[in-house]
Amino acid sequence: MLNPIKLENKNFLSSLDLSYKEVVHILKLAENFKNKVQNIELKNKVLGLIFDKSSTRTRVSFQVAMSRLGGTTIDLNPNTSQIGRGEPIKDTARVLSRYCDVLAIRTFKQNDLEEYAKWSSKPIINALTDLEHPCQALADFMTIKEEFGGFEDIVLTFIGDGNNVANSLILCGALLNIEVRIACPKGYEPDALIIKKAKDINKDSKLIITHDTNYALSNSNVIYTDTWSSMGEENHKEEKEKVFDGYSIENFSLSLAKNNAIILHCLPAYRGKEISDEVFESKNSRIFEQAENRMYVQQALLACLLS
Repeated sequence: MLNPIKLENKNFLSSLDLSYKEVVHILKLAENFKNKVQNIELKNKVLGLIFDKSSTRTRVSFQVAMSRLGGTTIDLNPNTSQIGRGEPIKDTARVLSRYCDVLAIRTFKQNDLEEYAKWSSKPIINALTDLEHPCQALADFMTIKEEFGGFEDIVLTFIGDGNNVANSLILCGALLNIEVRIACPKGYEPDALIIKKAKDINKDSKLIITHDTNYALSNSNVIYTDTWSSMGEENHKEEKEKVFDGYSIENFSLSLAKNNAIILHCLPAYRGKEISDEVFESKNSRIFEQAENRMYVQQALLACLLS
């Protein structure tokens, strides 16, 4: 058994809200939950979900994680609550703080999430914003650790849009001192502030931003992609597909990487676009293990925030 540690930050709004030690602890705790050697009871604790964006994995994994801790979940659908009618965040946050023990919020603007954190007396978790997807990054690195036993000499290559997933991989990778390569078309690089933060927290950050997919894939241990058009970008889907032509992960991609390289995708996937069906279903794929691990890392995160 591993006792959850008290996290230095009350909230988890960004990958940088955790220290190296805390990331390692959460991953170990998640591993214990997965292997059924850990049991933590958080009876009478309530998780509130506020999702302005649609979700499958994030919503279900949080609900199941809280249930396995003995707590309950309330789905605060903006379409059926006053949240969707324009109630100020500062009012919503202060009220929900009196009902719930923790809130997981999936929204568009990072500063809306920060506004919730400002007014809430209870922990706020980033369940995805346009800027970051930190819970996803925890599951990603748990999957990598499972496969390779650790992070030493690991090269993680992300091919696609420099989006919220790429941003969180960069930040968490910097914390763990992992070489992260981002291959994207010109004009679609990750957020400049994210790159600066990664270099600020790790002066030896092994971050590479390139437009050359072959270079990025060379000797990689992990090949990662995501849909080219995130939620809210549906109107630009056809345009982006043209720009990202040549950035699809196909069989040739595997030949450039290490023999034991694994394939990751945070889902949902558009097969035949950012990844071929053959690669998606290949023996190298750890996509469904990765999706499963969302539940365990969130269970560990909740245990640390609520214990």
